[in-house]
Amino acid sequence: MHFHDDSLFPENQEKLVITAAPYGPEWEPDDFREDLPLTMDEHVQQAVDCYEAGATVLHIHVRELDGKGSKRLSKFNELLGRLREAVPDMILQVGGSISFAPEGEGAEAKWLSDDTRHMLAELDPAPDQVTIAINTNQMNIMELMTEDDIAGTSLTRPAVAEAYREMFVPAGPGWVEEHLRRLRAAGIQPHFQLANIPQLETVERLMRRGVHTGPFMVTWVGIGGGFDGPNPYNMMEFVRRCPDGAVLTLETLMRSVLPVNAMAIAMGLHVRCGNEDTLWGRKGEKKTSVQQIEQLVRIAGELGREVATGKEAREIYKLGETYADADETLAKVGFAPNRKPGQVGFTHHA
Repeated sequence: MHFHDDSLFPENQEKLVITAAPYGPEWEPDDFREDLPLTMDEHVQQAVDCYEAGATVLHIHVRELDGKGSKRLSKFNELLGRLREAVPDMILQVGGSISFAPEGEGAEAKWLSDDTRHMLAELDPAPDQVTIAINTNQMNIMELMTEDDIAGTSLTRPAVAEAYREMFVPAGPGWVEEHLRRLRAAGIQPHFQLANIPQLETVERLMRRGVHTGPFMVTWVGIGGGFDGPNPYNMMEFVRRCPDGAVLTLETLMRSVLPVNAMAIAMGLHVRCGNEDTLWGRKGEKKTSVQQIEQLVRIAGELGREVATGKEAREIYKLGETYADADETLAKVGFAPNRKPGQVGFTHHA
């Protein structure tokens, strides 16, 4: 992404899109009962509260009444139907894992089967987005967790911590291509959750080959454990390599969430917060998803950057927009064009 001399002036930046991830599937409800919804009514109320606080994108997981992450598409359909009525202007983004919560003590924390994840394209009502991982990758969410991070939570239990330490994301090339095809056929926008530069390069190749022909909605996920860590050099290299037409959100975990989001706000990028990413504000003090959103709204206000409304967020996210082919996609997204036969030197758009 290019930064001109005036790129840090808020009047030259897009309005801020705040993604709320308030369903924390890795936690058990008693880890923060005040903020982790259990009943369907609580799920819906959490969305309403996040929207009223300033979030315009909702990252969705669903819990069963026993506290486990739901793997039933019917539960997702029920929640999506109610959310369409309760928060009609919010962008509804289903987490592409559905849920990676372990079934029981010592059980493996894993994503659902490839075929089951493909069924996200059949949700009814359809979400606006489904997140998609690229390239099978280790996802050890425990690697950067401190004793303070997990104090008083289920992650202090060795068997639960071990399950999440050994987790990985299955996202091979065949599954990715088929999933993108199904999402496009269903009119659902893919939101790419990328852990590093190699995954970014794979998405670029998918565009160059005409596999993905649409806007580039991307989140950099700096959580360590096989992903980039929340090192500013990692973050800035990813920002530098992203094309100008991308809509880039920064995501990390625990007490790195606030400083990374503050940098994103200042640079004109977009942010994500909520109990899926962190339970904490200041050290030792829990902070609800709504309180995290309100804090980011205050920081944006201090910097003079306006927060997007639901309608404005939908325009920024280019919902419903698709492109004819690889050439149009590369031009719209901001990657250099493909090389023509016999063409030498560096390629560029006229």
